[in-house]
Amino acid sequence: MLLLPLLLLTDLIPGADNKRGHEHALHGPTSFHVIQISSFVNSTWTQNQGSGWLEDLQIHGWDSDSGTAIFLKPWSKGNFSDAELTEVVEAFRVYFIGFSRQIQDRVSEFELTYPFEFQGIGGCELHSGETTVSFLRNALGGLDFMSLQNNMCVPAKEGGRRAQMFCALVSEYQGLLNIIETLLSNTCPRFLLGVLNAGKAELQRQVKPEAWLSSGPPPLPGHLLLVCHVSGFYPKPVWVMWMRGEQEHPETRQGDILPNADGTWYLRVTLDVVAGEEANLNCRVKHSSLGGQDIVLHWGHPTYTMVIILAIILPTFILLICLTLWYLRRRSYQNIQ
Repeated sequence: MLLLPLLLLTDLIPGADNKRGHEHALHGPTSFHVIQISSFVNSTWTQNQGSGWLEDLQIHGWDSDSGTAIFLKPWSKGNFSDAELTEVVEAFRVYFIGFSRQIQDRVSEFELTYPFEFQGIGGCELHSGETTVSFLRNALGGLDFMSLQNNMCVPAKEGGRRAQMFCALVSEYQGLLNIIETLLSNTCPRFLLGVLNAGKAELQRQVKPEAWLSSGPPPLPGHLLLVCHVSGFYPKPVWVMWMRGEQEHPETRQGDILPNADGTWYLRVTLDVVAGEEANLNCRVKHSSLGGQDIVLHWGHPTYTMVIILAIILPTFILLICLTLWYLRRRSYQNIQ
C-alpha cells in the first residue's frame, strides 16, 4: 500500500482533544503545514525532503541523510514531550522509506518515467469560532494529482488516469484514510496551538517599518519610475499602495516581500507615470505595528527634497568647507614661518 507507513502514526502521535478555550485569541500565523518533496532520480536513488511551516515561516527541516527532524526555532517543539517528538520523527522516517519503496515498485503500473517528482502538502488552519479546517494535497511533476476531501481521495483532473488509479487504490484502505483524517483534524490543531503558545513572544513581535521614496530607471522616454521602499517591518503582512490623493493608483506594481538579515522584511513598490503627471501622488503604508496610523509619503513633498539635500548636497558642502579651512590654516602657518 502506497501510504502504508502512515499506519504507524496512529499509535505514535497522540490524538488529543481538539477543544480550544474561548480565551484563546489568534494572532499572527493561524495555520501549520508539512511539505514533502520526493525526487525519484532512477530505480535505485530517491531523495526525500520535508519541512514544517507556520504559514510562510519555516520552523522545521528534515535531514534526509540521517532521517531526523531539524528544529529551527527554540519553540518548534510546541508542547509535545521529547518522547512524543522522538516517536513522531521515527514515524516520518519510516514513512519516507516506505513511500519511496512503494512508488519504486509501482513505476511501471503507474506508467511513470524517470526522473519524476512528487510534492505534497498537508496541515490545518484555525479559524475564529472554534473552527478547524484541514487539508492534504499532492502533485506530480508540479501538476495537481489528488487531494483529500471529506475523508475521501479525490483525483485531480490534471492527474488523469494515474490519479484515478491512485485514488482507487487508496480508497481500498478506509482505515488508513480515517487515521490521516484524525492526524489532520485532531493532532495538527493541538500541535499548532502548542507552537503558537510556545513561540508567542516572537510570533506576536511588532516592528514598525521605515519608508522612503526614490526614482528608478525610466521604463520609457518621457516617463518616470517612482519607487516606494518599505523596510524593517514585522510581521510580514503589509499593505503598500501608490495613491493619487485618496484613490488607489491601478498601475501600482508590488515586488516580492524579501527577508532582511535581522528577520524583518523589505518591500519595493513602483509606479510608472508620464512625466508631468506625478503631482498629488503619494505612497501609503499600512502595517499592524502602526496602530492604525498609516505612513504617507508625498512625491515631491519638501520633506522628500530635504532628504535629497541632506543625503547628497550637504555632505559635499561640508567637505568643501573642511578643505577650505585646511587650506587657510596651511597658508597662515606658512606666512608665520
